[in-house]
Amino acid sequence: MERELYGREAIFGNDGLAARLTGLTPYGSARVAYEHRDDPPVAVLTGGRGMGKTAALKQLRHLYREITPVALVDCEAVAPPADPGPGWTPVTGALPELATQLTAKVRAARPVQFPRLSLGLVAIASISWTREDETRAQRDLQSLGPVLATVDTRGDAATGWVTKVLTKLAASAFDSVVPLAGMVAEATIETVLEETFSRFQRRSADWYGSYPHAGGNGRIGLRQLAVDFERGGDLRRRAEDHLVLALVADLVRAYGGLARGARRGRPVLLLDNAHTLLGRQLVEPVLRQRASGVRDQIALFASSRARDHEGLRHAVRRRLPEVAHGSHWVRGSEVTSGILAVELTALSPAHVQAAFDRHDPVGRTPAGLARGVHRLTGGRPLGVALLAQAAGEALVPGASQPGSLVPGALLDRTVELREGRAPVRVADELLAQLLPGQQLDVLSVLAAAHGEDSARLLATARLRGRSLDGDVALQVRDVLRAQDWPVGPEYFVADPLLRALLLHRLRFQDDDHPYYAVWRAVHETLRTAYAPGGRCPSVPHRLHQELVLGRTRDCVTHLRERFTDGDVTAWLGSLRFIASAPYPRPPGYAGPDPRRAVALGREAAGSLPDGETGLAGLGERAVELQLQLRRLLHAVWLLSDPLAVPDEEVIDKMAHELRQLSGRHPTGNSVLWDAATHWPRDIRAWRPLSMPPGSSETGGPGTGGSGQRRGNGGSDA
Repeated sequence: MERELYGREAIFGNDGLAARLTGLTPYGSARVAYEHRDDPPVAVLTGGRGMGKTAALKQLRHLYREITPVALVDCEAVAPPADPGPGWTPVTGALPELATQLTAKVRAARPVQFPRLSLGLVAIASISWTREDETRAQRDLQSLGPVLATVDTRGDAATGWVTKVLTKLAASAFDSVVPLAGMVAEATIETVLEETFSRFQRRSADWYGSYPHAGGNGRIGLRQLAVDFERGGDLRRRAEDHLVLALVADLVRAYGGLARGARRGRPVLLLDNAHTLLGRQLVEPVLRQRASGVRDQIALFASSRARDHEGLRHAVRRRLPEVAHGSHWVRGSEVTSGILAVELTALSPAHVQAAFDRHDPVGRTPAGLARGVHRLTGGRPLGVALLAQAAGEALVPGASQPGSLVPGALLDRTVELREGRAPVRVADELLAQLLPGQQLDVLSVLAAAHGEDSARLLATARLRGRSLDGDVALQVRDVLRAQDWPVGPEYFVADPLLRALLLHRLRFQDDDHPYYAVWRAVHETLRTAYAPGGRCPSVPHRLHQELVLGRTRDCVTHLRERFTDGDVTAWLGSLRFIASAPYPRPPGYAGPDPRRAVALGREAAGSLPDGETGLAGLGERAVELQLQLRRLLHAVWLLSDPLAVPDEEVIDKMAHELRQLSGRHPTGNSVLWDAATHWPRDIRAWRPLSMPPGSSETGGPGTGGSGQRRGNGGSDA
């Protein structure tokens, strides 16, 4: 069963993009007027990992597979067989798979046949056949069995070909001018046409008469196709392009001539990960043919993880909601203007709530959990789906207390993705799908970095010897960019969900509670670097690391000592940045967040020594301010945590503390009062705390909204 999709009505609605390009509604298969009757675009869904591109293509296959020919190939997953012959390339591996899927039975229509494609594939497969190695020929023909079966349904049709082909080759006069590959291909094609193709199908060979240097003779064209393929380079690319167009020609034939009226809508080709070389090799011949004025009437949907891929340079770009009722696509002069690039958008909070309601129909999920998941994931569909499933399974009787469920706790839950597969931990599964095949131990360390400089520092100190090819941090940066993940100056791993997952792994990968050796070593390295005399001294960054390590005293003391400085906006920026530190929570903790009691002033009297609170040696007013700032720091820390859910009582307490501070500040009372008004609004709207309060700017650490660091900071971040 395919995954439930949300927020994709623009594709799957009865007048959505899929219906308008295929001519059939996804539900009920009613006829729909084509938006582009004579010249359909190639629709490319764009978006990073986890944005639902693959899920959308699979849903298209699921919805259309019984009403029109449809095929789906993942261009990253086409792998060679155990013993590939010289005729195997990713293109010749993908085309038989597409053809085989397209021949599946659909309503009120005969299966599609692929005689042109079959001839081309057989010609290329034959380039290495010799009388001394009949096994090779038998194996190659057997691998082509499914696509050859579209022409001749006899399962053993190819069994006798090999002997006849090689016998015919031996009887042929040897001509040193003609390449051996061409001779074998010609003998093979003659045998196949005689033994398998009907009188009407034999005319399919004539289609290859348009191949370069064929002079209108199809058999010469097939021979030249094999020769070009064997030579490699651009000539092989030309041969592969012609094979792609052979598949297209077979589909066009199935929808024309005597078959007209017997089929409804258009056939559907689905190419996942088409930003790869194979994807381009399958799409570009179609684009060039359409640009030249040759029409094929195929609904071609593809996906691209790279939104700014060079193959999309001249595409017409739309965001998903913009194509709900019309794409307004118009072909330009460039070949790739034949692409309609549709950027998949993140799910809205309402969509996330719908996903939670599906897994929790009786409504036991804690209030705010769905919005918290939306904040953590940014509406990325993969993250929403897994966390919603985890929440639903956590609410079974005896599983846990609903009030203890927060996004961070859901990362530790296990879910059963498919029957027969062992349950997986949510955090591990998300990382496996968002960063497949990557060195997660390296990425987890560098996720603690703020900018590129601190990432390189961590790589030098903690990842020494992990690479012999140069700078590990720069290599990881390039990997992230290649995977379309942002790398930013404020955080080296800039995507909030990916960063949270990597830091979660860094925290718990050693399973050595309460020491967390790797976590502590990484953050101690950064704290030392940011300290006075370190490689990149910065007070806000050092205190950020202190808070990551669970040490609050120096953070509160710094805020108290700098409170009366003239620039209260910079002071608030430092507070916000310091409090953005990841919270070092214990594994599997299901009780109330300890920061809440501190923020609300409900710590047990005398529960902490003065050395922890920083009260030792302070006067009465300084003690009062120190405790007040301790409460405020913990409130902002808790309310800013993407792994927690905001608490109304803590929000009100934060506003109260800011108003109290406003009355104490000699010059900045207006700014603090604004923070008491706007920061609660930001939290309730699930926005980052604005800097300056009430603005749309977020700024950087220790800033007043301009994005430039102030105070004692260095340039690293």
